[in-house]
Amino acid sequence: MENRRPSWDEYFMSIAHAVSTRSTCDRGRIGCVIVKDKRILSTGYAGAPKGLPHCDEAGHLFRKTLDENGNTVENCVRTTHAEQNAIAQAALHGISINGATLYGKMVPCLNCAKMIINAGIRRIVVEKDYQDGGLPKQFLKDAGVELLILNNEVMKY
Repeated sequence: MENRRPSWDEYFMSIAHAVSTRSTCDRGRIGCVIVKDKRILSTGYAGAPKGLPHCDEAGHLFRKTLDENGNTVENCVRTTHAEQNAIAQAALHGISINGATLYGKMVPCLNCAKMIINAGIRRIVVEKDYQDGGLPKQFLKDAGVELLILNNEVMKY
């Protein structure tokens, strides 16, 4: 039987999928991998901050906010996003992610996009677009961060 080796993007995306299985919020089992020079630097998944109860244990903690179009939406604020956790893990361990690539499930939210830009990440590979991805995509473009969306499906979150 012939073995087809995955591309590097496919390989690291499959690892992001594995990381997502640790997520503790059923609204978005999302994982993230940060890579540089084909080496994993950091991983993160959606979950509550260290030592605090998770959504799976305590339930969601919803807050109403306005999206970029002025619509009222409910977001769970108990959970730290996978991208935020991966960046925080790198910082905690003194690992530079400047110039790295981030792999994840969907286009990051605006707050994550700003953190990604400030951390020096230069490339993002995601499976899906994000329902509120307009402004984050514009910020990433303006900052010179390459964004590769693997399919045209929009993730409703």
